[in-house]
Amino acid sequence: MEAALPPISVLYAKHRRRALAIARRILGDSDEAEDVVQDVFSKLAFADVRFDGKAATSTWLHRIMVNSSINSLRARKRRGKLETPQQPIDDPEEQTLGDERHRLFLEALTQLSAQHRSVLTLRELRGFSYPEIARMLSLPEGTVKSALNRGRTRLMEVMERQGHLATVG
Repeated sequence: MEAALPPISVLYAKHRRRALAIARRILGDSDEAEDVVQDVFSKLAFADVRFDGKAATSTWLHRIMVNSSINSLRARKRRGKLETPQQPIDDPEEQTLGDERHRLFLEALTQLSAQHRSVLTLRELRGFSYPEIARMLSLPEGTVKSALNRGRTRLMEVMERQGHLATVG
């Protein structure tokens, strides 16, 4: 039997500080922690979330925050394999290499399906969250996550096949 959750505004007001502390401790990044907290509370507000009432709401929310933070940490590590340096480069040779990496990335991106290309572009190049991408593409959030995962895998395969992965990483 499922227990009723308090209104999301009450949950947010009561647990936001603790949720942020949990996410910061796991992620080590305040901005990313804020994103995770927003994603969790957004899901609680708009998704059909099950709360069985076997544990206190704070314990249940703590577990969700830990899991979501760990998932974000894993995603950061996966994204790190695809990202290029963001700081300005003074060395012309390094600038040329960065430009070439970006060109190869975009070239490989064209070989993906439209859905994978769209999801990767919105997440990796534009920085949108999963809920934002889901709304923009009219897809369930789970579909966005799986398309992003498959798209990243496919992109790595394309770049590896073309012999560009060593150049990017």
